[in-house]
This record gives sequence, structure tokens and C-alpha cells, in this order.
Amino acid sequence: MSSATPTSGTSPVRRLSLAGVLRLRRPSEIWFKPALSSVAAVAPPNLLLLALGRLDLAMYTMAGSLCALYAHNRPYAARARTLAWVVLGMLGGLAVALVTASLTRNAVVLVTVGALLAAVQKALCDATRVGPPGNVVLTFISSAALFVPQTLGQVPGHLALATAAGVWAWLVGMAPAPIRPHGPERRATAQALNAAAAYAASHRTGEDAPARAAGYAAVQAAWQTLLALPSTGARAITRHALERLVVRAEVALAAPADADPERLRAWAHALRGGGRIPRTGDAPGDRDELLGVDAELAARPAPLWQRLGPLAPIAARTALGCALAGYASLALGIGRPYWALVTAAALYQANLTLTWSRAVQRVVGNLAGVLLFAAIAPLAHLGQALLVLCCLALNFGAEALITRNYWLGSVCVTPMALLVTEFAGYQAPGDLMTERAVDTLVGALVGFLAAVVVTNRRAGNRVEEAVAAADRARERAARLLAEAAPAPGALEAARRGLAAALTDLRATADGAAGEWWGRALPQERVVLAERSGHRTLAEAVRRQAVRPDRDAGTRTEDVRP
Repeated sequence: MSSATPTSGTSPVRRLSLAGVLRLRRPSEIWFKPALSSVAAVAPPNLLLLALGRLDLAMYTMAGSLCALYAHNRPYAARARTLAWVVLGMLGGLAVALVTASLTRNAVVLVTVGALLAAVQKALCDATRVGPPGNVVLTFISSAALFVPQTLGQVPGHLALATAAGVWAWLVGMAPAPIRPHGPERRATAQALNAAAAYAASHRTGEDAPARAAGYAAVQAAWQTLLALPSTGARAITRHALERLVVRAEVALAAPADADPERLRAWAHALRGGGRIPRTGDAPGDRDELLGVDAELAARPAPLWQRLGPLAPIAARTALGCALAGYASLALGIGRPYWALVTAAALYQANLTLTWSRAVQRVVGNLAGVLLFAAIAPLAHLGQALLVLCCLALNFGAEALITRNYWLGSVCVTPMALLVTEFAGYQAPGDLMTERAVDTLVGALVGFLAAVVVTNRRAGNRVEEAVAAADRARERAARLLAEAAPAPGALEAARRGLAAALTDLRATADGAAGEWWGRALPQERVVLAERSGHRTLAEAVRRQAVRPDRDAGTRTEDVRP
């Protein structure tokens, strides 16, 4: 149980802390995949343009190439769809920007359009949960394109370049599929098992609150990954084998005292590479478990417009903050106000506290990146080939480091963005560095002030709704537990529904706890809903009477990737 949520007597004004904001985390398990994909997607178009002497067109090809950064955690069928939508979204934003740039050179109009685009991109990326890097890359491209002189006649050709690079990025993102077709779902399952093992181990020491929340989040992520797979055909065989492992992770979360952390870790380790999927042993509820999964698969997600509704405050913050940051940059006479606009767009997170943390990280990373640019600019200016190679190296570094902490990735992103501006011609390093530093400070300050002004007063209402949803899910599971023989799959579907409701409750409560000027949150109700919900989950596990898995560490499913 997180302690982030204030009690009912807590002051609505919350303290903004610097503690831990710059602390480095362990790198992502697949940090190298987006890093390598980025280089593989960006390098061929840029090198081709270099050979043709048209490096000034690189901004348009990079718009498509950078789509390769997305969807690395999704199964390949879902990844194909997500990447296609990302490419279309990138092209849509770029098209609006290019047409606007061709119709007017009024800087105020351009900033306004950029801010509105940023708000739409933020809302859509959050509503669809497209994942990192979210809206930032889309906003960077569309905002930069607004300030590149265009004519209407040039727009189709520039969009064609972006489209061709986007198709190449899609191919790069899908390239590992023939080699490891089940890699993403195996990784998601392994992460759920490791998170459950960490919770089971911490439960013995009494310091299990953070591990429990992380465990349920990892299990939910694994279910979402598996539910994106087909329920019939050859791929369904692997899906069902992995489902049994996720069920065991769920069992460990509901009854940690009876779980064996080492066995869970052994199963997770066996999922690495292309070996066979470990068997968990046969349990009386296995058939019901799979029926429960099929019931979840048949459930339709909420319509997009319903998911967009709660994001209205974040979208309003983004629009206002980006517009004001751009206007402030113009008032200071900066030639590239889109840098301030993008800085503001990158700040906005789920609540004000997280937005503050991102603002600090952005400022530290960008200013350090400006210093790094000063060090490498002399080398990059020796020739356009070296300029391209430096950008590729920084591109790799940004994606490799950003999972450690956002500021560390920004140290590479900033000089890369500065070097990209020189693709069209030499720029004085001193002017670039000064403008970038000023725009960073202006964008962070104005953007954060906009977040303070635009409050999210509905956050408390959403906590109430999440508590009510968790209570309904618990009551449904409790009714089924009271029956002598529940319908096949019903208890498993109810258990997973309760787990999803509790995960959503924790995320909603943590998000609302970081908002300013909101009414006090119902801490007691949140605690009661979580405790009673977890007790019901544990009872469901005991009701199913899952027997010990004999020789589970050595038995495997005859399923290969």
C-alpha cells in the first residue's frame, strides 16, 4: 500500500520535493532494442540523403524514422497495428504543420497551432496508452516543421519522404518477428513472475507495500500483452502456456506466504531466449482459468471518447503551457520558439508532482546536453558525414540511457537536436547553445506555471469512482465464492477483474495524490477497498485449491518461440 495518498485531513497544498528526482534506476531489460531500432531506422535515409547532397531534407525522413521508437513491448501482431497508427499520427501532425507553414509565417499563429497540436497528441497518446516515448517525439517533429518555410507545392513531396521513412521504420520494428515471434509476451510474463517473486520475498520481511503495487501492475501488463494475442491457431498454444505462468504470478500475489520466490524466478529465467516454456503442473482450475481469459478477451474496451474525457485537464495544461512558452520565447526574440514549446509539452505527466519532477529532469538534462554539444560540435563541423555519424551515436545514447532516468537521456537528445538544425547549413554554436538554454528555462518555467493554474479538480471524483469499481468487483468475486459450483471460468474472470480494479485504484489514488488544490482524498475508503479486495483475492486462490507443482522446475511445455 502506497503511502503517497494523503489522509482526509491532509492539506490540499502538497510539497514539491527534489529528493530522488535525479536518481538513476536500473536500465530496462530491453534498453538496446529501441536504441538499435532507432539507429537502424534513421541511418539509411540520412546516409542516402547525404550521398545525394540533400541532407536539408533529413527532417522529413526523421519524422517517419523516429516511429521505430514505439511499441517495443507489444506482441508483433499488436505492434504492427500500433506502429501503423503511430506512423499515420506522425504524418497527420506533420501534414497540418507543413500546410500551416505554407499558408502563414506569422509566428504567433504558428505557436498557437503547435500548442493545439501538442494538446491533441498528448491526449491521444495517453488515451490509447501507446507507451514511451509518448507524445514528445510527435510534438517535436510537428512543432519544428511549423517553422520551416514551405510552399504548398512542396508539401506532397515532403510528406512522401516521411511516408517512405515511416514504412521503413515499420519494417525495422517488425524485423525481429521471424527470429523470436513470441519474445514480447515471454518478456512480459517473465516480468510478472519476477515481480511476484519480489513481493513474496518482501512479504516475509514486512516491507511489501511497494512490491505489491509493482507486482499487480506487472501482472496486469502481462495480461494485456497476452490478451492481444490470437485465441485460436498456432500462436494460441504459446499464449495458453504463458497464461498458466501469469496465473501462478497472480496466485503468488494473492497468497504470498504460500509462494516460492525461487521457483517463480526459475520460471522467469526459463523464459529467456528461445527455450521451452516451463510447465507449472496441472491444477483443478486450469480449464476455468483459460475460460476466464477468453471472457476477458471478448470484453470490448471503453470507447475512445470515454477515455479522452478524464484527460481534459492534462490536454488543457498542454495547450496553455505550450502556447505561453512559445509566446514568451517570441517575446525574448528567440528564433526557434518551438524549443520552448516542446520543453513545455514534455513536462506534463499524470499529476502536478510528477510534472514538477519532469521539469527538473528536463532542465538538468538539457543544460548538461548543451555543454556536451559544446564539446562535440568541433568534431561534427569537420564534415557532413561526421555530423550524421555524431547524430546517430547520440540517437543510440539517448534511447540507451533514458530508461535510467529521463534527464540522462536528455543529455544526448539535446546535442542531437542541435546538430540536426545544422543539416540545412552551418549554425553558430554559441547562438545555438544560448537559444537552447534560454528556451529550456522559459519552457520549463512557463509550462510548470500553466500546470499550477490549470487544476485537475476531478481527480478526487475519479478516486471515488475507482473505489466504487473496486468494491463492485470484490462483491462480484465474493458472490461467486459463496456459490457451491460457480459457472466455468466465472471465478477466474472475476478474480482478474478484481485485480484490474485494484491496480486501477492504486494508479488513480497515486495520480490524484500528486495534484494541488484538490479536495482531500478518501484515504480510509481507499485503504479499506484495497485490504478487503486483497483478502478476497486470497480467498479465491484458496477456493481453487491449487495443488503444489511437483517437479515444476524441470518440466516444460513443448512450445518453442
